[in-house]
Amino acid sequence: MNSGNSSELKSPIAVLGAGHGGMAMSGHLALMGFDVRLFNRSEERLWGVKSTGEVEVVGEIEGHGKISLATTSIKDAIEDAELIMVVVPATGHKWMAEHIAPFLKDGQIIVLHPGRTFGALEVKQVLDSNGVSADVIVAEAQTFIYASRVVGPAQVRIFRIKNSIPVASIRAHLIPNVLKKLRIAYPQFVAGDNIFKTSLENIGSIFHPALTILNAGWIEDDAEFQFYHEGATPSVVKVLESIDKERVSVAESLGIRALTAKEWLYLAYGVTGENLFDAMRRNAGYRGIMAPRTLSVRYLTEDVPTSLVPIASIGKKFGVDTPVMNSLIELASRLNGCNYWEEGRTVQKLGIENLSLKELRLLAIGEYDAKIKS
Repeated sequence: MNSGNSSELKSPIAVLGAGHGGMAMSGHLALMGFDVRLFNRSEERLWGVKSTGEVEVVGEIEGHGKISLATTSIKDAIEDAELIMVVVPATGHKWMAEHIAPFLKDGQIIVLHPGRTFGALEVKQVLDSNGVSADVIVAEAQTFIYASRVVGPAQVRIFRIKNSIPVASIRAHLIPNVLKKLRIAYPQFVAGDNIFKTSLENIGSIFHPALTILNAGWIEDDAEFQFYHEGATPSVVKVLESIDKERVSVAESLGIRALTAKEWLYLAYGVTGENLFDAMRRNAGYRGIMAPRTLSVRYLTEDVPTSLVPIASIGKKFGVDTPVMNSLIELASRLNGCNYWEEGRTVQKLGIENLSLKELRLLAIGEYDAKIKS
């Protein structure tokens, strides 16, 4: 168990979101001795934590983490918190940014766990449009550090803690500042080159939507099966590999060498294989994670508009074809009766449609001064 060193971080840590991820992070941080404030916008998810004063963690980590504050007041949660950990679906990043904006102070670090694709860029855009003058750092993790599930009102199971998670901030020269604070609790965080690299190494975009769509019949039939093992058959994984090639090509159009999904599995979980199928099957961290019971699930509602759409959109801007990715976006839209193209993070919505490659790269390192408009 990583014990951290809570004495090095004097201020409380705010964890925003009490879902699968937020419960895991808040419980584990509290077990490591940190002063944790847990925020959720609905009272219901906090009832168990409020009644017991703790989060029980089971699985790879075991114990009872005492939570100093469980609240629906975002102001109380982030007050004097140097680290603000945003642990909500990426579709909630805009809401979080709007609601923390009035209370931010100089020196605070906002970390999206994870940013999915262009999460930090969207949050910075919202903060600017809300007139935030506080000198804060906006950062994003490439992926979420835990594989976890809530299993009770105040209980969470951590299946696995990932080995290596890149993190980057919009002003890339401040990445060491972010790491200095994060590593007090999590040595697993490493430097990401910039926010475009962390965004385009969003492996959830590869695994989640395609596995859900290609297993839609089983999911709607309410069948029980292990999502990443039994759901990822050899033929299904061929589709994953095709999407992965498209993502890597989009990254190359920005001058970025993105990890393949197979390489990412080695860095995050330490597993190898002859191909992606073998590596996924050998990953013990995926064992026991069951498939969703509905298609109205974040693997589509989050990962399509905030992962696939922005990757395809930036690909279109730079002339990279993404036919498989586009097909999945269309299928997901029809399965859930919506239009993820309209809902998603496009280059138009992010205000980067007219920026050149040079300007985008300068934006990533904090040297492009043009205001990003909403």
